[in-house]
Amino acid sequence: MPRRTPDELKTYDASYYDRWYHDPRTRVTARTLVRRKAALAVAATEQLLEHPVRNVLDVGCGEAPWRGALLHLRPRLRYTGVDPSAWAARRWGESRGVLRGGLSDLESLPLRGPFDLVVCSDVLHYVPDAGVRRGVATMTGLARGLLWLEAFTSEDDFEGDVEGFRPRPASWYRSTFRRAGLVPLGLWLHASPAVAHRVAALERSG
Repeated sequence: MPRRTPDELKTYDASYYDRWYHDPRTRVTARTLVRRKAALAVAATEQLLEHPVRNVLDVGCGEAPWRGALLHLRPRLRYTGVDPSAWAARRWGESRGVLRGGLSDLESLPLRGPFDLVVCSDVLHYVPDAGVRRGVATMTGLARGLLWLEAFTSEDDFEGDVEGFRPRPASWYRSTFRRAGLVPLGLWLHASPAVAHRVAALERSG
């Protein structure tokens, strides 16, 4: 049996993805929502980099729904997904570019960075404090453009998979992101140190 990575605290298998992403009675997201998020992330990244997004790292990608949305916008884009699920890596590894790994072991993976855009959607609120700090620092070092860091806090009306959810205050995430050198732009987006100097005062969310 494959070794579980430090981030894989529960089972992410076919039944898990069917329940939360496919079954219309229980799913918590839809393709149209992912497409809107991808469009926003790509547009903001290209605004700062001043060229089309060429490569993306998607941490905690699952079945890689962001991949299709991104390639629809930029067909030549190089996508790399990372997920702790042995099932996801086995099922989608070759066809969708998914590597097995978690937030805590990004440094040990053969990632071809830096990346114009780094995505970490619906992951951080399931990871222990130390893993989030280390993972955010590593993702920041891999980014030459923006980071999409989507996480819910104890202050949000959170719906969906609550198993393993860590109800941290928003201030904890803001502090963690700030220590990593990120500049908040709002709507989940953060500028990496590589492009922070291009962000105008009123473009910053705080």
